[in-house]
Amino acid sequence: MASAIPVYTISPIGAPKSRWEPEIADSLTGLDQLVYRSNLLGADRAVANQGGGNTSMKGTAVDHTGSEVPVVWVKGSGSDLATITASGFAELRLDDLLLLKTRDEMPDDEMVTYIRHCMRPDDPRPSIETLLHAFVPAQHIDHTHPDSIIALTVTPGAQKLAEATFGDEIVWIPWARPGFALAKEIADALDANPSARAVLLEKHGLITWGETSEETYARTLEFVTRAADALEAVSSDAPPLGGEKVVPISDGDAEALLLEALPALRGALLAESEHVILETDRSPDAIAFASSARGPEVSQVGSPCPDHLIQTKHKPLAIDFDPPTQGAEELAERLAEGVSSYTSWYQDYYSRNMTDESREFPIDPAGPRIVLVPGVGIIAVGQDAARARFSRDLYHRAIAVETSADRAGGFASLTEAEAFHIEYWPLERYKLAQAPAPNELTGKIALVTGAGSGIGRATAYRLAALGAHVAVADINSDAARTVAKEIVSAHGLRRAVNIDVDVRDENAVTDMVRRPVLEWGGLDIVVCSAGVASAAPVTETSIDEWNRIHDILSRGYFLTAREAFRTLIKQGHGGSLIFVGSKNALVAGANASAYSSAKAASLHLARVLADEGGAHGIRVNTVNPDAVLEGSGIWSSDWKTARAIAYNVSEDDLPSYYRERSVLHVNVYPEDIAEAIAFLAGPRALKSTGNVLNVDAGISAAYPR
Repeated sequence: MASAIPVYTISPIGAPKSRWEPEIADSLTGLDQLVYRSNLLGADRAVANQGGGNTSMKGTAVDHTGSEVPVVWVKGSGSDLATITASGFAELRLDDLLLLKTRDEMPDDEMVTYIRHCMRPDDPRPSIETLLHAFVPAQHIDHTHPDSIIALTVTPGAQKLAEATFGDEIVWIPWARPGFALAKEIADALDANPSARAVLLEKHGLITWGETSEETYARTLEFVTRAADALEAVSSDAPPLGGEKVVPISDGDAEALLLEALPALRGALLAESEHVILETDRSPDAIAFASSARGPEVSQVGSPCPDHLIQTKHKPLAIDFDPPTQGAEELAERLAEGVSSYTSWYQDYYSRNMTDESREFPIDPAGPRIVLVPGVGIIAVGQDAARARFSRDLYHRAIAVETSADRAGGFASLTEAEAFHIEYWPLERYKLAQAPAPNELTGKIALVTGAGSGIGRATAYRLAALGAHVAVADINSDAARTVAKEIVSAHGLRRAVNIDVDVRDENAVTDMVRRPVLEWGGLDIVVCSAGVASAAPVTETSIDEWNRIHDILSRGYFLTAREAFRTLIKQGHGGSLIFVGSKNALVAGANASAYSSAKAASLHLARVLADEGGAHGIRVNTVNPDAVLEGSGIWSSDWKTARAIAYNVSEDDLPSYYRERSVLHVNVYPEDIAEAIAFLAGPRALKSTGNVLNVDAGISAAYPR
């Protein structure tokens, strides 16, 4: 009997919980007080978005002349309040900044240059809103973008609701882009209303202050709570966003749809950007919003907050889809068509809003960052897994804001022009420019079999170091888990997953290839490195041993390649398969009939598949190693003993024997093979297929001809 599908609803905006701990706070002095408060604000994403908001503290410091001078510490641009440390704040001379209060206007580039002269040379570039922190006459200041404040300030009657809720405790500032003019407007408004306790910025956020860090933090939470209460008081009792329009489907049904549809979506996105990683979000809020009667429509109004906009674009792609009546093939078609339509819209949006200020910045990849799929949930898009997660998390904030505003009378976003002038504003583009440049395999998805040890393990590490997201597959589940864990530890969340697989098992291989599709949206690189070896005269080779070797090295490579081809063809954007072969595939030798013939079979399979894959842009190449003893599961088996006996040397002397028989007289290590695989996998070998690359230190008999 099928399990019942839960009824999904969107979580309402509620009052934030204070995280202040007096025993910790009272032990802190100086800049550590600011760090502590900032971390508490960032710990609640309904109060401070990831990477958004800014905080400050005024005090004194000793300058280069040895004099004690007034300063203000301001959060560095683009840093995250949740994790910021003392080094993330810039120290600026306050008196120099306050001189600007007498100015009537100041262009952004002049403001940035002036601010740079007011700070220590090695400090991070301070927030765009540094002058706001200088001009507001309080020791501690918080500027955040809380869900409840944003929701209140984007309703049609926002100013009236704010004034009815807070009276003269607040100053209301209509939408304006941050910078000198906004800081000056806020300062003038507070001079005219010295009793105000906070500033509400339309479609933007909240500013609070206090003479202590604790007072400022408490005031921020107070206004966030009061805004949430005010919204609830005027909200409709009707189901949010018109209630459920499309019935959400079960996890199993969603998985079946996504296995077919995600490669098509990713393939369409790859037409606009070579770096694409997806994350499917089937949380209750995501499913409820995408499946509601008005959620997809409301989503097209625009982004509720500048912080959201930079990572999620002005609006998501919302497709029309009904799972009970439409299948995976139709979903794949609608996603591909949707990306095409969205791309055309975004290119027009860029063209019609272009200004002299923004002309210097090239258009971003024009595809969507968020895709709404009724009944299924949300799919987030990013250059890598971290950025896809960032977009996903910020869109949860947009869901909360848009739902709450809609319940309170309606949602009114930034206009298209306002959105564009934030998205392509030089000071916002600076934040994006701080991100590391893409690596050779950034945004690529790799699957490596036999990745728990030896060549496979070295390959997984190397591909990850070049930016790839790696599915680490091995029959030794503990070894695969260890490798995946180490990759995540070195390179970040969701950069690797481990898969327990026996490549001889057809169903297990099918499941193996499905895993990176569900995890990241598709597949780009497949490395067949699962290995085994045996040595015996043909008269002593049993049929069981023959079958075992061929099942792993020939059948296993075939099954993996077949499933990879199926996914890559759905994705429609090419791909790269690399078989780990052997010198034995080219050189005849006694006492290894099963192993050598299996390696020869896989080598020829690669050449056949290179021909078959060419029409689809799928490249298939082989790397032939020899005598890679270090860290190898094969060489820790009876194979090492058999080879030593065959060559009449001791096991300890095998490395030197292999080294001296090669042309270059050097040993070959797993990392050497991994480097060759990485070359064939990436952009440096885009026009290479059907090739054999020997990494064997030079074995004359193995030269391909």
